[in-house]
Amino acid sequence: MTSSFDFAPLFPAGLPAPSARWTGLARYSFVGGNNDSEQLPLDALIAAATEALQREGRSLSTYGLAHGPQGYVPLREFLVTKLKRDAGISCTVDDLMIVSGSLQALDLVNNTLLSRGDTVIVEQETYQGALQRLTRLGVNIVGIPLDDDGMRMDALASTLADLKSRGIRPKYIYTIPTVQNPTGSIMPESRRAELLRLSAAYGVPVFEDDCYADLVWSGQRPPALYAMSQHGGVIHVGSFSKSIAPALRVGFIVASWDVMSRMLALKTDAGSGALEQMVLATYCKPHFASHVPALTKALRTKLDTLMEALNEQFGTAAEFEAPKGGIFLWVKLPDQVDTLKLYQAALAAGVAINPGPEWSTNKGYSGSRLRLCFASPSHQQIREGVAALAEICRKEFGVPARSANIEKRA
Repeated sequence: MTSSFDFAPLFPAGLPAPSARWTGLARYSFVGGNNDSEQLPLDALIAAATEALQREGRSLSTYGLAHGPQGYVPLREFLVTKLKRDAGISCTVDDLMIVSGSLQALDLVNNTLLSRGDTVIVEQETYQGALQRLTRLGVNIVGIPLDDDGMRMDALASTLADLKSRGIRPKYIYTIPTVQNPTGSIMPESRRAELLRLSAAYGVPVFEDDCYADLVWSGQRPPALYAMSQHGGVIHVGSFSKSIAPALRVGFIVASWDVMSRMLALKTDAGSGALEQMVLATYCKPHFASHVPALTKALRTKLDTLMEALNEQFGTAAEFEAPKGGIFLWVKLPDQVDTLKLYQAALAAGVAINPGPEWSTNKGYSGSRLRLCFASPSHQQIREGVAALAEICRKEFGVPARSANIEKRA
């Protein structure tokens, strides 16, 4: 439908740019946080949905299933057990709030703590959704460089000292310590302890995003920052998007009541999707612990396929470190490759990638880097997509000079 009415003069200042129309996924899609459809536990979810609806489906007639604004109690009870077992977190159902994916968690934390002009500290390479939200809020973003063990504590310490000398107290330190996005690193326990020491010393809370923490190849992870904190200055968020299914849009926040009560006052959506919570609670209690190792095993084989394809098609032109878990590979191409331009050319040819600058506070450092999601495409699509990407990259930038071990001539 076309409208002759002109809404443009009514739009307030500061709106984001308009969205383009959805045209479908690219033929070879290495973007987003989509997961492996073959590993979705469909039959068990169908059974869980049927069981949940037969057991208490009529409670859907009441907002929040009459379980209150923090979410379905059996799902929160499952999380209490899971978080203790996997992350070392001791909490109660009253410390947990179910939200509509971790993106809503980001919004609730930001809207509770931030005002325009505030300063926050993030990892130099970090989640694009977090950067976009902070930019939109008019917040000053300070990026801390990473190494193989995550956020560098020497750089964090000097940054905190510098900000304090200028009378600036950051509102929080945002970190993805367990399977960092996009780099895939895992922060060791000793560094976590140092991060918490600096947090306490400077009076700056930690915002811990643990959305990828279930997908660790070894199945072993350090305790969550929330679990290690002695002073309570950590807000912890997680999600079922990477462990079960992103389209369910179910995440959670763990926080002390003084901040949880403020976030609850801002969660004015009358509750996150109740059926999704019922199904997840019914499915997860008997199946979650056995499902995740099977999922990570399948994801690890896809990572191997992606790394093999990159080595074959790009040779030494593509540099990367195997992540310790997750669904992303962070790749460095030669400096002359502008991945923002490569993204456009590749998309026109049916290959979707995430250009590095969108995932970094340092556009120069990340200009020749890209993030590839390997979870969603099949093994064959990974191989074909990387081959197509290499050909596009060679045409645009002369990289790689040799593709699939065959020298290309211009």
